[in-house]
Amino acid sequence: MSVQARTGPGPRAAGPPVTGPRRELSGLLAIAQRDVTKLLRDRPRLAVNLAFPVLLIGGLGAILQPTVGRITGLSAVTLAFTGVLAASLFQSAAAGMISIVEDRENDFSRELFVTPVSRLTLVGGKIAGETLVALCQGACIVVFALAFGVRISPSQLALLLGPCLACCLLGGAFGLATIAVLPNQRSAMQIFQFLIIPQYVLGGVLVPLREVPPYLRVLAHAMPMTYVVNLTRSAYYAGTPAYRLVASGSPLVDVAVTLILFAVMLTVGAAVFGYRERTR
Repeated sequence: MSVQARTGPGPRAAGPPVTGPRRELSGLLAIAQRDVTKLLRDRPRLAVNLAFPVLLIGGLGAILQPTVGRITGLSAVTLAFTGVLAASLFQSAAAGMISIVEDRENDFSRELFVTPVSRLTLVGGKIAGETLVALCQGACIVVFALAFGVRISPSQLALLLGPCLACCLLGGAFGLATIAVLPNQRSAMQIFQFLIIPQYVLGGVLVPLREVPPYLRVLAHAMPMTYVVNLTRSAYYAGTPAYRLVASGSPLVDVAVTLILFAVMLTVGAAVFGYRERTR
């Protein structure tokens, strides 16, 4: 009797290792899936991230209606919805990047660094995961807005998809570039709020910033959130008489600036993240 007959079939030969773009994509998707799974298990975060925009749309929108409605003839709730949707997506993706600091403190980031994928893929996976998380929350915000009486046609919803994705990606890159340089999770949470709140005020989230002093306009243009808020609002009101009242800039300029900021922040954030891990 042969050795093969006595011992049974030997182990199967392993397939060729996954290399190149397939390996990078596989690593990116694995990291993104981890962030989505963490969200599904973190119910308090889900509740808080939904309660805040709902209160802004329903509460402040109703409070501003007498003033905004009298001056512009527009629905303040709808106006608030377009700004709050963009700001919430931006903030959710940016805040989710705080997990980088948490991973660093738990030494999980070192485990990531031994994986055979590029550093850009690692941070890209984090941003992709937080983008999926933010888009899920954005879908819930749209449902609540409909309950508040905001009218959204299928064509408007389709036009909003691109700007909403831009909000998430820019927010994730902003969070990466900001948080990668911070030493611990506590500092990250405190400084992050300091950087986000002014953008809610100067980014035209609740009302468009059209008739403002020049110095405030300069500050507003220094805020990354300003461009995605205006892009989202322009997409919603495109083709309507109200467009000239709510659009505070050119959508083409907003797209160009958003792409440039995303590329710069992603590159800088990935470089800083890699440097800090190598020098720990």
